[in-house]
Amino acid sequence: ENGASNSQQGISLLDVEGGNSPGYSAKMYAKPSQMAGMSGAALLGGLGLAGPGPGLSGGRARGFHVHMEQLVLLAKRNLQGSDKSNPALLTVCVAGAIFLIACRVSVVVAFVLLCCFASFLFATWLATWVLEKDEGTPEMREISDAIRQGADGFFKVQYGLIGKLSFGCAAVIFVIYFFRALTARQVAAGFTPTSFAVLTTIAFALGASMSALSGYVGMWVSVRANVRVAGAARRGAREPLLVALRAGGFAAILVVASATAGVASLYAVFSWLYLVGANTDATAISSVDIPLLLVGYGFGASFVALFAQLGGGIFTKAADVGADLVGKVEAGIPEDDPRNPAVIADLVGDNVGDCSARGADLFESIAAEIISAMILGGSMARKVGLPETTTAGFIVFPLVVHALDCFVSAVGILSVTDKGVRDDNKTEDPYQVLKRGYHVSLGLSVLTFFLASRCLLAVPDAPNAWFHFFGCGVIGMACAYAFVFIAQYYTDYKYPPVRQIAAASTTGHGTNIIAGVAVGMESVCAPVFVISVAIVSAFWCGRSAGLVDISTGEPTGGLFGTAVATMGMLSTAAYVLTMDVFGPICDNAGGIVEMSDQPPFVRDITDTLDAVGNTTKATTKGYAIGSAALASFLLFSAYMDEVEAFTGKPFRHVDIAVPEVFVAGLLGSMLVYLFTSYACAAVGRSAQEVVVEVRRQFRENPGIMTRETKPDYKRCVSIVAQSALREMIKPGVLAVCGPVVVGVVFRFVGKVTGQELLGAKAVAGMLMFATVSGILMALFLNTAGGAWDNAKKYIETGAHGGKNSDAHKAAVTGDTVGDPFKDTAGPSIHVLIKMLATITLVMAPVFLD
Repeated sequence: ENGASNSQQGISLLDVEGGNSPGYSAKMYAKPSQMAGMSGAALLGGLGLAGPGPGLSGGRARGFHVHMEQLVLLAKRNLQGSDKSNPALLTVCVAGAIFLIACRVSVVVAFVLLCCFASFLFATWLATWVLEKDEGTPEMREISDAIRQGADGFFKVQYGLIGKLSFGCAAVIFVIYFFRALTARQVAAGFTPTSFAVLTTIAFALGASMSALSGYVGMWVSVRANVRVAGAARRGAREPLLVALRAGGFAAILVVASATAGVASLYAVFSWLYLVGANTDATAISSVDIPLLLVGYGFGASFVALFAQLGGGIFTKAADVGADLVGKVEAGIPEDDPRNPAVIADLVGDNVGDCSARGADLFESIAAEIISAMILGGSMARKVGLPETTTAGFIVFPLVVHALDCFVSAVGILSVTDKGVRDDNKTEDPYQVLKRGYHVSLGLSVLTFFLASRCLLAVPDAPNAWFHFFGCGVIGMACAYAFVFIAQYYTDYKYPPVRQIAAASTTGHGTNIIAGVAVGMESVCAPVFVISVAIVSAFWCGRSAGLVDISTGEPTGGLFGTAVATMGMLSTAAYVLTMDVFGPICDNAGGIVEMSDQPPFVRDITDTLDAVGNTTKATTKGYAIGSAALASFLLFSAYMDEVEAFTGKPFRHVDIAVPEVFVAGLLGSMLVYLFTSYACAAVGRSAQEVVVEVRRQFRENPGIMTRETKPDYKRCVSIVAQSALREMIKPGVLAVCGPVVVGVVFRFVGKVTGQELLGAKAVAGMLMFATVSGILMALFLNTAGGAWDNAKKYIETGAHGGKNSDAHKAAVTGDTVGDPFKDTAGPSIHVLIKMLATITLVMAPVFLD
C-alpha cells in the first residue's frame, strides 16, 4: 500500500524499465507519495491538454495508483518483453485499468462494467454451445465454407474503405474542435480547445471501432451458425430454432454490452481525467459537463453504421434481385437452387447485409440514446439545482438500464428450451416460441427498471419523481410491444394485409405492386399514433414529477421523461436483436439445405423458420424505427441544449414561419427522399449487372441447367462486391455533408441579413423535417417490403396455385421491388435520421455566429 516494493524504495513502478528484470536500470524520478498525488488532470496538464486545476492528496490516491502502476508495468512488459505477441493480456491490462478508474469515479459505473463483463462471458457460453453442434453433411460444409469466404472477403474490403473514410472524418473533427470557441463555464473549469479536440476525436475513433466490431460479431456468428441450423433441421424442428436463437443471442448480447461498456468506459476515464467530484469549487468540471465530451462516440458509431448498412444492403439485395429475376422468373428453378450462379452471392449478402449491418445499426442506436439521455439528464439536474451525488444518478441511469438489458434478455433467451411439442403432438409455432421469450424479457425489464428508477432517480425534495420516471419507462415498453404487434400484423401471412397482396397476385404483376404499396402506406398510420401518444404522455408524466427549474420556477423533467421512455423501449433491445439475427441465419440455412439436396421435410422445416425470420426481421425494423424516432427527439433536444450552452442565450423554440428555417426544413425532407432514391437506384444498377452475368452463364454454359457443370459463383460475388462498394459512397456522403452545408450556408446568410443564430435555427428546422419524413418513409419501406416477401412465401405454401404458378411469378416481382425497400433504403434511414442529429451535435460550433 505504500506504492513500492522493498527493493524499489523511492522508485515509481511507472519508471522502471522492465521491472525487476536484470539489465534494466531504474530512473529516480519521484517517490511513491509524489506519484500518488498525480491525478488524471495532472496527467492531462503534463500533456498540455488541460488548464490549471487542483490535485488530490497522496493519501486518498495512494492505493489506487499502486494498482494502476502495476497494470501499466504489466502492459509495458507485454509490449516490450517476450509476451508482446499476447494481445489478450494487453486487453486484460487495459480493461483492468478502466475498471479501477470506474471504481474510483462511481460505484454505479463499476457495476455497469461488471454487468457488461458478465454479459461477455454469457455470450461466450452461447457461442460455445452453438459451435459444439455438428455441421451436417460434407455437402453442407462445402457450401457453408464458400459463404464464409465470400462474407469475410467482402467485410475486409468494405470496412477497410470505411476505415479510410473514418480517418478523414476524424481529422476534420479534430481541426474543427481545435479552433472552436469554448463556453465561459468550460474555460473556467479548465477545458482547452486542444483537450476538446483530442478527447472528441478519441471518442469518435472508439465509437467507429466498436461499431465496426459489432458488425463483425454479427457476421462472424451467422456464417458459422447457418450450417449448424441446417444440420439440426435433419433431426427435427425445435433444435434448429434453438440453435438459430442462441446464435443470434450471442451477437445481440455482445453488441448491447459493447455499446454500454464503451460509453461507461469513456465516462469513467474522462471523469477521472478532469477530477469530477473531487473539487467543490463552483467553477470546477462536474458530471454534467462530461456527456458533451461523448458526442463524438455516437457520431463515430453512426458514421460506420450508415456505410455498413448501405454497403451490406446494396450487396444483399442486388444479389437477391438478380438471382430471383433470372432463376425463378426466367429459368423457372427454385429459390437457392445450386444451378443459379448468383445463389452464393445471395447467401453471402444475408450475412453482410442483415447480420453485420444490423449489429452496427443497433449499436449506434443504443450509443446515441445513452449519450442523449445523459446530456438531458444532466441538463435537467443542473436546472433543478440537484446536488452532485443525485445528479450523477440521473446521468448514469441510462448505463444501468442497458446493463440490465443484457441480463433480462439473457433470461429470455434461456427460457426458450428444446421442449417444442404440444399436447396434440404438433410442433409449436416458432414465432409464438420467440414471442414467449420476449414476454419473459419484457416482464423482467419492468422489475429491473423499477429498481433502477428507485435507486438512481430518487430526489429528496420530490419524493414521487422516481415513480413518475418509472411510469415513463413503462410507456416506452408499451410502445415497443405495440410496435412488435403492428409489424407482425402487417407482415405475417396469418393476417389479412399479406393475404390481400397474395390474392392480388392472381390477377397479375401490376395488381401485386398496387396492393403492396397500399399496404405499406396504410401501415404508417398505427405506428405514428403509437409514437405520438408515447412522446406526449411521457413528456407530461415527466413534467409532473415535481421537479422545478430554480431560475424560472416552471416544472421541468418533461424532456427527460421522453428520454426515460426511450430507455424503456430499448430495455429489451438485446432480445429484439436476437430475433432479428435469427432471420438471416434461418434464411442461410434454407439455402444450404436446398443446395445440398436434402430431403423435402428438411426444406419444409427451414422454410417455416425462414418465414418466421421474415416476420421477426420486419418486427425488429419497426422496433428500430420507433426507437430511432424517440432517440432523434432526444438528440434534437440535446442539440438545442448545446446551442444554448455555447451562446448563453435561450434556444427553446424554432420558428418555421421564418423563410430560411422553412426552406432548411424542406431541404431536410428532400434529403430523405434523395437518399432513398440513391439507395434504391444503387441496388437496381448492381442487380442489372448480376442479371447480365447470370444470363451469360446460362447462355454460354448449357451444362449448368443439366447439372453437368457448376456455375461460376465467385464471378457473381465479385461483381456484387465491387458494385456495392462503389455505390455506397454517394448516399453516404450526402447524409454526412448535407446538414453541415445547410448550417454553414445559412450561418453566412444570417450574417449578411442580420439574423442572429440563423445557422443553428436552420439546422434545427432541417432536423425536424428530416426526422418526420424519415420516420414515415422508413415505416413505409420496411413494411411494404416485408409484406411483399411474405406474400410470396404464403403462395409458396400452396395458396393460389403454389410455386411456379402465375400468381407466384407476380409475387416474385413484388418481392424483388420490396427487396431494396426493406433491406437497403429502409434500414439505412434508421441510421440516417440519428446520424443527422449526432453530426449536428458534433458540428454545432460551426453553425454558430
